[in-house]
Amino acid sequence: MQSRNVGSSGQPVSVLGLGTMTWGIDADEESAREQLRVFAEAGGTLLSTAARYSDGRSEAILGSLLGDVVARSEVVLAVLGGTPRRWANGQSDASRKGLLDSLDASLSRLGTDSVDFWMAPSGGADVPVEETLSALESAYRSGRARYVGLTNHAGWEIARLCATAGFPVTVHETEYSLLNRRVEAEVLPASSALGVGTFAWAPLGRGALTGKYRSQLPSDSRAASDTWAPYVETYLSGRAPRITDAVCTAARGLELTAHEVALRWLAHRPTVAAVLLGARTGQQLKELLGSSLAALPAQISDVLDEVSAPR
Repeated sequence: MQSRNVGSSGQPVSVLGLGTMTWGIDADEESAREQLRVFAEAGGTLLSTAARYSDGRSEAILGSLLGDVVARSEVVLAVLGGTPRRWANGQSDASRKGLLDSLDASLSRLGTDSVDFWMAPSGGADVPVEETLSALESAYRSGRARYVGLTNHAGWEIARLCATAGFPVTVHETEYSLLNRRVEAEVLPASSALGVGTFAWAPLGRGALTGKYRSQLPSDSRAASDTWAPYVETYLSGRAPRITDAVCTAARGLELTAHEVALRWLAHRPTVAAVLLGARTGQQLKELLGSSLAALPAQISDVLDEVSAPR
């Protein structure tokens, strides 16, 4: 599998990364084991997890598999810091104590003394930027995190944090797909100017860009699940169906799958170092990992750019 360096660092990661948000919820340990096996056999190295995923169960499952399915030295661990304190509002505890406590807990669950990338969430107006930076610096200087970064920050926050930090901020993890291009306005320009790489999550528009929701809701899909329906529904109305239709039309013309078109488009956007995939089963993941990431023909890419342009 192709690898790229993250931002201005010398650390390579596989262009397709494995996200573990559903581990401990939809995917039990055996399903997770199969996913990790398939991922490793395909040459994947980047594994993304978070303290808040299924209240730490995702990390615990991953930790139990490291050294068994794949050696710790053969993977790159990217961990989101901060535990939920106001989950209903989508905010995490980005205080120094909250961040460092979450890092210690993550290391314990993962069974390792360091992670490769550790990213802090935005604390909003409640947490001074200096406090978030203090936690990142502590993790970086102590060696518990080999590289540090941010997640779901605004462009101005990235610029301010990088300007203030006395250490390298290497990566920013954010949602990015043909159905959500908001980061192109400020976040990606800031990242590009500052040498910050991007890990893109929900690259298939939370599943919508596969085209599986165009005519009905499959009974075994996320959109039909009480747990995940609110997560998916935002991309099933408004302009989203038109964009998905364009992806499916392009796929037919190129004799590709819809998900392959969506991933090819995203993999060649500025600053994107890796695209994070999520899957329910090993077979589903295997199909995604089989995608060619060659650049789309310019004409197709231009049409997709136009139909999905933010408004």
